[in-house]
Amino acid sequence: MANHDTASKQEHGHGSIKSYTIGFILSIVLTIIPIVVVMNSMLGKTATYVTLIAAAVFQLLVQLFFFMHLREEEKPRYNVMALILGGILVFTIVAGSMWIMSFNSTVQIVP
Repeated sequence: MANHDTASKQEHGHGSIKSYTIGFILSIVLTIIPIVVVMNSMLGKTATYVTLIAAAVFQLLVQLFFFMHLREEEKPRYNVMALILGGILVFTIVAGSMWIMSFNSTVQIVP
C-alpha cells in the first residue's frame, strides 16, 4: 500500500529530489551573480541593469519549472495561458507607467 501512495504522488507531477536539487542550485547561482556584480561594481550602469533583469527572469523560470512544476501539467494548459496573460498585463502596466512618467518629467507647469 505504501508503494501505491508514492506511485500516485509521482503520477501527479511532483518533482524528484534530483529536480529539486538542480532547481535549488540554480536559484542560489542566480542569486549570487547579481550580488557579486553589484557589490564589486564589475559592470557599467546599463550592463548591471541588464544583468539584474536577466537574472530575475531566469530565476522566475527556474521557480516555475523546478518548484511549481509548470512543464509537468496535463492538458488543457489553463494555468500556462493565465500566466502568459498575467505577464502581458504586468508588462503593459509597467511599460505604460514608465512611458507616461518619462514624458511627464519633461513637462513643466508654469504658474
